Amino acid sequence: MFDFERGLATAKGLFLPAFAAALLSGCVVGPDYQKPLLAMPASWSGQKAAKPAKPAQLSKWWQRLRDPELNALVDEAVAGNLDVASARAKIREARASYRQSVGTLLPSADGSASATRNRVSATSAGTAASETYSQYQAGFDSSWELDLFGANRRGVEAASYGLDASEEELRSTLLTLVGDVTSNYVQARGYQARIALARRSAASQRQTAQLTRTMALAGSATAADVAKAEGQASSTEAGVPSLEASYAEAVHRLSVLTGRPPAALNERLKRATPIPAPRLPIPTGIPADILLTRPDVRVAERQYAQSTAKIGQAEAARYPSVSLTGDISTTSLKLGDLGKNSTIGWSFGPTLSVPLFNGGQLRAAVDVAKAQRDQYFVAYKAAVLTALEDVENATVSMSQERIRNGKLASSAKSYGDAARLERTLYKAGEANLLDVLDAERSAYSADDSVLQSRVSIATDYIVLNKALGGGWDGAIDTARPEIIDVDTGPRLASKTQ
Repeated sequence: MFDFERGLATAKGLFLPAFAAALLSGCVVGPDYQKPLLAMPASWSGQKAAKPAKPAQLSKWWQRLRDPELNALVDEAVAGNLDVASARAKIREARASYRQSVGTLLPSADGSASATRNRVSATSAGTAASETYSQYQAGFDSSWELDLFGANRRGVEAASYGLDASEEELRSTLLTLVGDVTSNYVQARGYQARIALARRSAASQRQTAQLTRTMALAGSATAADVAKAEGQASSTEAGVPSLEASYAEAVHRLSVLTGRPPAALNERLKRATPIPAPRLPIPTGIPADILLTRPDVRVAERQYAQSTAKIGQAEAARYPSVSLTGDISTTSLKLGDLGKNSTIGWSFGPTLSVPLFNGGQLRAAVDVAKAQRDQYFVAYKAAVLTALEDVENATVSMSQERIRNGKLASSAKSYGDAARLERTLYKAGEANLLDVLDAERSAYSADDSVLQSRVSIATDYIVLNKALGGGWDGAIDTARPEIIDVDTGPRLASKTQ
């Protein structure tokens, strides 16, 4: 019979040292992560030191372009973009990996059962006839790694940082997406405006050619003058197909960004609307803000933290490990006898594993982890510097483009006045055709440059908001999978297609 009191005494003798070891499981090895403190400029180069900087207005920054169609496209892109769907799946993967890591801190248990029919020959059994009998067995095994030096806890820590990084990756994807949708939309409206300008200018030049043809019939112009006027009108019209192609590419890109086929938005965007114009100037905050607002900087910082935790994992492998293992089993010749005292066997106790000699592999693994940590730290510093550079470049570009736009607008007005005056003088016979053609060509070029400059201002506004870390700040459902499986339980196998 099973001696319960003696078994209990044995269990105490084995488990007390194990529980003492468990108390030591609060210790960890390897460096603890400390968020790096980087020297940051006090202000942007264009800010006036006397005035305190206003925080950047990054929430739904695209709505300050005041275009309802753009706002709708951004919402649709966030809901349907495939890169966003992929980033959501990566978050689910990181969450599952984190749960796996947490599971290493807990005990594991397995159950087993078997039933066999056996036949023993007479010779083996030492009897006159062969014997046939049934045997039933059930068992329960468990184990628990005490994690004395924190290898598993460092794994959980690393997985937690990895989850943070995947969430920042989603923010980075959304930032890029919103910027791309807005930029392509502005480009599309810009091409529409330039196409309309080219057609108006070509129509005006055709009128000049018609006037020249009439004057040639009257003897006050030559056939060469007619050819020159026709040639300039055709040259202006020749630019329209290229602009149409560029417009189509921008619309196709917008369609794909929203998760649709390339031609899905053709009809919807066919009606031309003005080029979106931002409200300027915009506050940019202080350089230190980008440490929190730029998702790529946050990703780099989380990856640096993750690599620091992995050093502890590698370091812990160089220390002893202790596991508690135990099993209990019962065997009988009759199913009803399972679990009876006379058929129960058990064992439990700690297992100690000590690394003695491995040719320096474990030490090398620690050095590898430290070198990787250094690489991620350098990458983090590089991400910060790149972010600072992006903001400075976008600020300078936008401020200078605004100055350029003012000069171009003044130039376009002057060239337009000159073209109208030259046409009036030409009709009166007081100016030659070359002056008219040159004035019309200059007026068209100046007007086209103004339109391109307006697109550049809006684009610089987009780039600046992206550089500051402005992206989608609404709710994103990351729990819903793209594919929902059904009937995943046990069932009869079916033929695959």
